[in-house]
Amino acid sequence: MHKLLTVTLFIGLILLFGCSSSKISYSPDKKFPKNSLLEDYRLLRKILEQKHPSLYWYTPKDSMDYFFEKYEAAITDSMTERSFAWKVLVPLTAKIRCGHTSVSLSKSYEKWAEGKIIPSFPLSMKVWNDTMAVVGNLNRKDTVIRRGTIIRSVNGIPSTELIRTMMEYLPRDGYADNINYMRVGSNFRNYHRNIFGISKQYTVTYDSSDGRERTAILPLFVPDTSKRKLNADSLRKATRQPKMKRSDKLEAYRSLKIDSAQKAAYLTLNTFSNGHLRKFFRRSFRTLRKKNITELAIDIRNNGGGRVGLSTLLTRYLSRKPFKVADSLYAKTQSLHPYTKYIKGRFLNNLEMMLISSRQKDGNYHIRHLERKTYSPKKKNHYNGNLYLLVSGPSFSATTLVANTLKGQVKIVLLGEETGGGWHGNNGIMIPDIILPLTKMRVRLPLYRLVQYEHVPKNGMGIIPDIYIGTSYEALLKGYDQKQRVAMQLMQWQGAIR
Repeated sequence: MHKLLTVTLFIGLILLFGCSSSKISYSPDKKFPKNSLLEDYRLLRKILEQKHPSLYWYTPKDSMDYFFEKYEAAITDSMTERSFAWKVLVPLTAKIRCGHTSVSLSKSYEKWAEGKIIPSFPLSMKVWNDTMAVVGNLNRKDTVIRRGTIIRSVNGIPSTELIRTMMEYLPRDGYADNINYMRVGSNFRNYHRNIFGISKQYTVTYDSSDGRERTAILPLFVPDTSKRKLNADSLRKATRQPKMKRSDKLEAYRSLKIDSAQKAAYLTLNTFSNGHLRKFFRRSFRTLRKKNITELAIDIRNNGGGRVGLSTLLTRYLSRKPFKVADSLYAKTQSLHPYTKYIKGRFLNNLEMMLISSRQKDGNYHIRHLERKTYSPKKKNHYNGNLYLLVSGPSFSATTLVANTLKGQVKIVLLGEETGGGWHGNNGIMIPDIILPLTKMRVRLPLYRLVQYEHVPKNGMGIIPDIYIGTSYEALLKGYDQKQRVAMQLMQWQGAIR
């Protein structure tokens, strides 16, 4: 017993110090040899060509072959992990025009970056169409460029070109760009640093309060840790978000607000993956029936998708007619062989693919259950009143299944902006990571192509709302939610929600 305890402690110490040293030894400046980068790149190409269900859906094979060759030729020397990502893998995968095919840096990089504030361009932006407006300035002493300031150029590059260039690096379904305007805005500083590099100072032209175009020189934002002299661990603790209460976490996933006097309700649903949704749906729709709610807004603007079973369940509570999940749903193969060892989930992914799909006459492996089954609307607690469905760019994946089925039905109105998820269809169901063996970088690999039930032509668009509500500059300045306000006005809601 004593011997066993000693051995256990010894192994534990080895693991502890091994993990610590590997964590400390990681450097983002490490360069991978050209041959290693080429080996990872060529492996990725083989996997995408053999396993991706829609590699040539929006980009023809000859064009995709051209891009594969172009970005392989860009590997001329050793590169850091970040350079390999932003100069090669990120722009390559964007050419596929699949919103579920994206690149992540290695887990070692993520651990290194956790809690760090990296030097960057100092302004945060809201981006729409060809417009950039400031929503935050990290240089607090700057009293000129404030929230709402319209930016015309950075370092001589016009805002239209900045936006267009950044968009070329981002995944999307077909040509549904609305989600990427939001991504560019919310991650502007990160994208600018990775695509255009870092400058000691930035020459910015902007619209001043007197209506004239003026120029300002902004210094690079560099976090000041000199006063606290924080080491890496204490910096992580200082920037770590406090742990959310369980109730607050559930509220972040989904919530229901009711105005009984107005017979109106506002349901927010930000995911189809978490939040005990079956119970939430059951209780919510029972409450709506008992309170005789006749006006309901469901906000799925920030719902990136999740489980098809849960999106289907919600649709059953709302749809006025029977529906199917998909007209077609299939993978190119029934397993990940011979690349199983490079894909997260390995054996379990192969097992699931074998169990849920079968080969059909077209040579593809279809999930026949979801192609054939017709779902009937719920009889118990079905909602029959006026429904306002709020959608936007981040409405993606399984969320578009709901929006597509409900669009055009009696007493149902879609309002907001075009969804990021494709209207004709998209890729997903199973989306494991490819883990490149030498750089350890990760690329998401959707395994199934889904064509929507009663699908529209393949024009690359997201689902178009019945009532378009774009970005409101006034709402940006004053800090209110224009889309929510319109929905409340349609319901004649008298109270405030947020």
